Amino acid sequence: MSVSVKIVALMVSAVHAFEGRPQDGPRADPEPVGRSEVELRAGLGIVGDRYFGQTVHRNAAVTFLDAASLDELALTLGLPAVPDPLLLRRNITVRGYPLDTLAARRGPDGARVPGRRFSLDSGSGPVEFQANRPANPCAWMDTVLAPGAFKALRGHGGIRTTPLTSGVLRLGAAVLTVLD
Repeated sequence: MSVSVKIVALMVSAVHAFEGRPQDGPRADPEPVGRSEVELRAGLGIVGDRYFGQTVHRNAAVTFLDAASLDELALTLGLPAVPDPLLLRRNITVRGYPLDTLAARRGPDGARVPGRRFSLDSGSGPVEFQANRPANPCAWMDTVLAPGAFKALRGHGGIRTTPLTSGVLRLGAAVLTVLD
């Protein structure tokens, strides 16, 4: 199944911003994190990102967010505008597909259901990903977005993935294909 989507944000950060106590605020990034394109390497992640090539983060090297989660958050919390997707620090924000449905989960019988494989193509060829576990929100969301955001984003905080192929993704129109 293929669907037209839009890549609305790409983020690459060499450092962790959410360290310490949320009331102290996030650490400043040494350079802007928003990108117009990113280079992905199979099994390693996004070139230049803090999780690139980190063995401990192999199954969480690239994070995705469904932009609709931010729309819902703004409605739920009565925010004057939809928050900037870069504030959540997910690597790739996509509009047009419910990405959270791709993550691994527990079935009705309690057995683990593996995440789905999917590809994203923004014009330079498809890049394949293995969806793993959900990217659960943290208490920092109440500080960087709005009070109540942490609770409101539960179950809609995105997914953690492993890139299975290498390639380039760019902002704008793209095609997402669920492979299995």
